[in-house]
Amino acid sequence: MTVSGGISNSQKGFQQDSHISSDQTPLEAALQSLFQLVTAGSNLDQASLSPMLERLQIAAAQQQQLSAELEFQVQQRTEELQHSLKHESTLKRITDRVRDSLDESVILEAALQELTVTFQLAGCNAALYDLNQGTSTVQYDYTESIPTLRGRVAQMENFPEIYQQLKCAWSFQFCSLLPNPERGRVAMLACPIFVDSQAAEAAPPGAQSVLGDLWLIHQPERMFSESEIRLVQQVASQCAIAIRQARLYQAAQVQVRELAELNRLKDEFLSTVSHELRTPITNIKMAIQMLRNSSTDDRRAKYIGILDQEANREAELINDLLDLQQLQAAPRSVELEPFQLQDWLPKLLEPFQPRFAARQHQFQIQLAPDLPILVSESASLRRILAELLNNACKYTAPAGQINLKVTVASAETPAKISFTVSNQAVIPTVEISKIFDKFYRCPNADPWKQGGTGLGLALVQKLVERLQGEIEVTSQAGWTQFQVILPAVSQPIAAGD
Repeated sequence: MTVSGGISNSQKGFQQDSHISSDQTPLEAALQSLFQLVTAGSNLDQASLSPMLERLQIAAAQQQQLSAELEFQVQQRTEELQHSLKHESTLKRITDRVRDSLDESVILEAALQELTVTFQLAGCNAALYDLNQGTSTVQYDYTESIPTLRGRVAQMENFPEIYQQLKCAWSFQFCSLLPNPERGRVAMLACPIFVDSQAAEAAPPGAQSVLGDLWLIHQPERMFSESEIRLVQQVASQCAIAIRQARLYQAAQVQVRELAELNRLKDEFLSTVSHELRTPITNIKMAIQMLRNSSTDDRRAKYIGILDQEANREAELINDLLDLQQLQAAPRSVELEPFQLQDWLPKLLEPFQPRFAARQHQFQIQLAPDLPILVSESASLRRILAELLNNACKYTAPAGQINLKVTVASAETPAKISFTVSNQAVIPTVEISKIFDKFYRCPNADPWKQGGTGLGLALVQKLVERLQGEIEVTSQAGWTQFQVILPAVSQPIAAGD
């Protein structure tokens, strides 16, 4: 049937579908147009169907392409979700492992192993920083196909392009342009192990925020995705938290051990003090009892001598304890005065002459001719030298040698003066570190049973510190030497400093 007007009804119907809904796909729109023509009873010839069929083919192709794109997007999204779930599972597994331990090595080795296995890496290592020394040291690694780098130390200043970024808590990846002699060409991801600002505020004073870094090493064609980088950053963050907790725990354990040691020393000190205080009293009681039963003047004189000796011993012990306590608790101000050692030393040595003679000790004193006037506290220096000479008298065999040498230790400003007391006796090497401990006496060092409080050298050490000096002890070749070095002009110290 021919239609007048030059335009067929079918073509009119075909044109009408140009006003289809925007929600329809091209295929749906073409099918709707065809349906409208058929229901309208239009005469469909070859000329009118050709455009319609062509459009249907185009729409079908477009629909197929859209379906393929949607399928690809669904597949891609599914893979992303699977990767995300895998990463979450990995992060949870690593977090559980590092949080179960307070050992830094266990924490980092667990993280390195999990990262290497998860990403199928050639290797992974962790370095810890010493920002004071400017070094990065590889402490732990987990390798599959590359040599270990454990123990390697890098100076940060030699690699500013790397460590400036890491110390700013930035992660980055790159591929080596030239083959490494040990690893060849590899791709690497570097991630800092750092404590965030909120955690850093709660850290102990002086703790560094960037603790180290993680290095992930792979084949050169490998590129880490954003999600993988985020996972490594989260792992590094968990490691930083765990390391900080482990270090706090270790510091707390050290404090616990120190407190336990202080408590032990306190108990030992109290036990020793009580024993030392009771011993003279016991001897005094026995001497009094024996004195009451004495029938001759000689025996009474003997026990009176014991009473006098033990009373002096008790008074000396109490005085030493009080002096030591005062020096440790609240030192008094240093009373400085100038004095000439050539005139001052003979008065100090005068009371020792009878003791030297009684045991036939050979005593020599050597004074440098250029000794300056000493500005110090004479009472403290007198106590230091008296205690050292007293020990020399006690532990030197009869007819042994005792020397006192005074020289200028340093002529530079400020000048220093050295006092050296040496005697023919030997202190075992293992005992030297203990001789300044309170109440400590070297075993079998007093065969002549001259006794003592065991506080003399502890007092000497404190008095030397009070005068801003140093004391050193050596014992070799049959001689023991105590050297005290003091500034020629001490600085005034106020009480309580």
